[in-house]
Amino acid sequence: MRYLIIFFLFICTYQMGLAQDFKDLDESPMDVSVIRNTDNSPLARIIYSRPRKKDREIFGALVPFNQVWRTGANESTEITLYEELYINGICLDPGTYSLYTIPGPKIWTIIFNEAQNAWGAFNYNEKLDALRIKVPAQRAASIIEIFSIAFQPAQNGINLFIGWDDTFIKVPFKKSLD
Repeated sequence: MRYLIIFFLFICTYQMGLAQDFKDLDESPMDVSVIRNTDNSPLARIIYSRPRKKDREIFGALVPFNQVWRTGANESTEITLYEELYINGICLDPGTYSLYTIPGPKIWTIIFNEAQNAWGAFNYNEKLDALRIKVPAQRAASIIEIFSIAFQPAQNGINLFIGWDDTFIKVPFKKSLD
């Protein structure tokens, strides 16, 4: 009986040890960035996956120049606006959009597309573009190992920063045309 109890405890301990094995974790975990108004109501939210650089050449290689990119990994990046915002004087209505980009060596095209729940950019449809703008690519002060997106408050609006490797871009949103 004593050996049976020891065997049972061994099996239980072994199974609990296996339950702690996280070897199938996603290499590009999802992240979210939210920015709020001064009254704490949400202004915008972005959901994206975060690939790592891993000593790879990113822009112009892993992410080709002048081709539509899902702006992250896995599912297409998704941005939700909770109120109308202006980009380059053009109004973007509240709603959820897939955020695609076309990276270039000096200029990036930012695309707000009405398709949702897309995997990558494989089924990207230009006819569903709600807005396209161009922004300059900028040199990061240091290497950004993990692809990152963040909001920053700005006068009369917000800035959306997207950065990876040695590059970042800034997308300025205004709350009004003033």
